[in-house]
Amino acid sequence: MTPIKTLLSTAVAASLALGATTGQARDFRLGLITPPQHLWSTEAVAFAESLDERSGGEHSVSVFPAQQLGNEAQMVQQLQTGALDMAFLTIAEISNRIPDFGALYAPYLVDDVDHAAALLRSDAAGELLELMPQGVGLIGVGYGMVGMRQVLSRAPIESQADMRGKRLRITPFEPIRDFYTATGAAPAPLPLLEVYDALANGQVDAIDMDFDSILILKFHEQAPNLLISNHMMFPMVGVVSGRVWRELSAEDRELIETTMAEHLENVLSGFQAMDAAQEAEIRELDLNIVEADAEFFSEAIAEWEATWGEKAPRLEMLREEADRLRE
Repeated sequence: MTPIKTLLSTAVAASLALGATTGQARDFRLGLITPPQHLWSTEAVAFAESLDERSGGEHSVSVFPAQQLGNEAQMVQQLQTGALDMAFLTIAEISNRIPDFGALYAPYLVDDVDHAAALLRSDAAGELLELMPQGVGLIGVGYGMVGMRQVLSRAPIESQADMRGKRLRITPFEPIRDFYTATGAAPAPLPLLEVYDALANGQVDAIDMDFDSILILKFHEQAPNLLISNHMMFPMVGVVSGRVWRELSAEDRELIETTMAEHLENVLSGFQAMDAAQEAEIRELDLNIVEADAEFFSEAIAEWEATWGEKAPRLEMLREEADRLRE
């Protein structure tokens, strides 16, 4: 049994007291915020196809990308009531409810996409999933991710001082808000699909984004300055509603867990495979590129650590594992 399976079994038994029931055909609904062409969305569709095939057509999954079912806060509420069965969620909304997940966003916790994927596959990250049934009423099956975070801006950013006062689009959650507030920027939550127009009309001055989304959604057309900083990883978690989970037979749980975990792994390995080529493609664009490292953000990092070292006690455990993986 894999570590994640072990954790799921423990968490389900302890927090939800789930008992196996007779299997029945289900049409599950899976929500996510990414557009249809994004890897999270395409792997969600692939998961649906795999589950249909492996269940002999007994189970199907309808996939709703691009916030069709609402934003992540709304989808979490739907998952908690059982109105939504499954989702691929950024860790953002989970960290708002379980602060220990915020540790995964520690600035420069990991060095690059490969290091991020290794940490997300580790037992240390897997143990965080054990907090989800009791903390938020969801079953965490495993992790995906996007690429490392960069800063794309309308005007050049050549030092942390250049960020002061800039309205900077973020995903709405506390760890990333606190980081950018510490830089002097003005963090502005904004749905992903509204970002292009917000850059075009000057509603925001800069965005926190990964290479993949910059290219897919062509944000570089409206913001010609890129700070390549790799300052933060951006995990995703595949979840099942706890209410739905308790209605499933042990056999169906195993089938869903195993199948979803495979497609989440495809997300991890997919971003590992794409990252270098996407960076090379971005460097060929007509952009003003500035490189940044931890020293660039040293003051902001110190302020972030002072807050989150206390709020997320498991940060130290994740740091130790990240250091071990560097060896």
